[in-house]
Amino acid sequence: MLRKPIKALRTPLAAALAAAFAVWGPSADARVTKIVIDRAATPLAGDATYETITGRAFGELDPMDSHNSIITDITLAPRNANGMVEYIATFFIVKPVDMSKSSGLLWHDVPNRAGRITISSDLRAQGDIGISSGWQGDNAGATALPANASSPTPVTPSANEWVRTPVLTGTTGMIMGRIVNRTGPGAQPLNVMGNPIPYFPATDQSNATLTTHTKETVNGQITVGEVIPNSDWKFCGGGTFAAPTPVTTLPVQLCLKNGYDATRLYQLVYNAKDPYVLGAGTAAFRDVGSFFRYASAAEGNMLAGKIGKSIIRGSSQSGNFTRHLIFLGMNEDEAGRIVHDGAWPLIAGRRVANNSRWGMPDGVLELYQMGSEGPQWWHSFPDRTRNIHPGGILDRCNLTNTCPKIIETFGGAEVFALKMTPSWVGTDPKNDIPVPNNVRRYYLPSSTHGGGGGNFNEAIPNVGAGCPGNNWGTGTLRANPVPATALVNRMRVALREWVMNGTEPPASKWPLMRGANAERTLVEASKAAMGFPSGVPGIPDSIFLPENFAFPIFGYDWGPDYDHFNASGDPTNIPPSIDSVVKVMVPKVDADGNELGGVPTVLRDAALGTYLGWNITASGFHAGQVCNYVGGMVPFAKTKAARLAAGDPRLSLEERYKTHDGYVAAVRAAADNAACQGYLLAGPDAAAMGAKCTGPIPAGFPDDWAVLVNQAMASNVCNQPGDGGKCNPSAP
Repeated sequence: MLRKPIKALRTPLAAALAAAFAVWGPSADARVTKIVIDRAATPLAGDATYETITGRAFGELDPMDSHNSIITDITLAPRNANGMVEYIATFFIVKPVDMSKSSGLLWHDVPNRAGRITISSDLRAQGDIGISSGWQGDNAGATALPANASSPTPVTPSANEWVRTPVLTGTTGMIMGRIVNRTGPGAQPLNVMGNPIPYFPATDQSNATLTTHTKETVNGQITVGEVIPNSDWKFCGGGTFAAPTPVTTLPVQLCLKNGYDATRLYQLVYNAKDPYVLGAGTAAFRDVGSFFRYASAAEGNMLAGKIGKSIIRGSSQSGNFTRHLIFLGMNEDEAGRIVHDGAWPLIAGRRVANNSRWGMPDGVLELYQMGSEGPQWWHSFPDRTRNIHPGGILDRCNLTNTCPKIIETFGGAEVFALKMTPSWVGTDPKNDIPVPNNVRRYYLPSSTHGGGGGNFNEAIPNVGAGCPGNNWGTGTLRANPVPATALVNRMRVALREWVMNGTEPPASKWPLMRGANAERTLVEASKAAMGFPSGVPGIPDSIFLPENFAFPIFGYDWGPDYDHFNASGDPTNIPPSIDSVVKVMVPKVDADGNELGGVPTVLRDAALGTYLGWNITASGFHAGQVCNYVGGMVPFAKTKAARLAAGDPRLSLEERYKTHDGYVAAVRAAADNAACQGYLLAGPDAAAMGAKCTGPIPAGFPDDWAVLVNQAMASNVCNQPGDGGKCNPSAP
């Protein structure tokens, strides 16, 4: 069944804010009714030139204002005496003690599952200002909200950011929870990405269904086991079926009469109550950013007159939120002003599920989780496979001239597990989607989610990497060490200079279906198309089968009350049918299995092994499949003899580098290549060490060329005790 597209409402969202120190009441048309400072200016540990301020913004939204019409359930939310819908959001400011030394640039950081953010020392060296503020209305990733969260007087602040959104008390609906890789008689939590499913069960569970699955493939083929009678399970706070504890806090747990079988996945469809108006949390984030940028000193803004430019920045889940905020048009405030001049979604290929009833913003990639609905690409582009009308993330902000300058950075794990490449080529991959003029895209090849631990090590312990997620398991392959640090440092400088001075960043670089000189580096997700070498130790051909490899996007039918373009409304089909499967494309690889088409990266280009954006699940329900979004690594043999004995087709360290000095020379060449193309910081230290391409580096930023080359010189590569500086000590 192909769903009919639902026309999206296009309204510029935002609110003009005003707030102040301690407790302050703004003018009648303001959207923040007061600011409470919970912790006054406090010296920042380790940096006497900076201080922090912690507080809460009390705000309200007009449910009848067209700017708020895209917020799901806003018209159903409880209202105050003024007919407004209220929220409370925390914020954390990191600012110079002497504001005359401020640069005028504000970094508005999006917390990842409530984690408070302090801007880094390199940005503080520039005089930049940081704000971290709450947005995730379900607060599943935060500690419990303080009992006095709604107090209008200062309270002891939480260690995390949170936002209190309206709740539709008494509203019920069907939702789903899944439990996997659990065994024994004890209670098990209903989690999403390791955090609690944020809704309590309703009293009536007559329609609840607990089903077991004996197998699920990556491409959506499900083998159903049995339906467990409702008499054989119960909600509990812990304990066992025979001796349960009451359900009083999250996570809600499930007790089974006959206990859990680790070979089965348990899928519970049940009736929940009291959904959050999650989109109000997105509006709260927008409002806080708008206030601290535009409100006057008379209105109580401690940053008044000091903010000339602003950047929104988020990583992983919060990077998805960054894309989500822009898509909703919430980079425009109620006065029609741009909120953020720049945006940086790191390692984020989707949009967070933060504007639908029963949304679960913690969801990532498991079956039946939202986040990939609607356009994931910047330009307006057709969505032929899912039969949804054309659109793009920038559609709304393009109409109001409020689009930010965007840098996006990501790597291999985002391709193989986090459904990245449809944002490059659409749902019917035939052509590359052009990147808009205000977007720069950088792909870190052969990397894990967020980058690895770095350094140069020929003897990484043979320990499988842990797979993140909801009790997913462990990988068979070592953790991928390719670091993202140097690229992130370079792009932090690039975005800052682009926003502040208009300086063009380096050219975008990512795998393409049709590259320069007809070179194709983006291909179908198969061993043959990728050109992946046979015989790499620990990598069976079975991993490349469609049922095991590269998570596709599923075109779900969430029901007639859900807007599949805007990812809003009320999903009533639980679980949804899968109407279509959107295949992902993946990078082509070289003879070593390392990815092509990305930015030049020193450890990938002076390789010590095959670096993968994927791993293989060692055991449990997902055994033999891609291990969630963790990367892997298979080291090269040290000597030619060892390689031949193992039947390894990849050249050994001996054949590549011969000596430790030979490896250092390869690192220097790779660093020169990256620096000369503009993707690596190389400054005075690099110049003193003979780097080919150097220049000034802003104060506080690392000279990454010198850092990497020094690490290589000090490394154990062909430099272990007894090596004598050779990869093969017995070689002449």
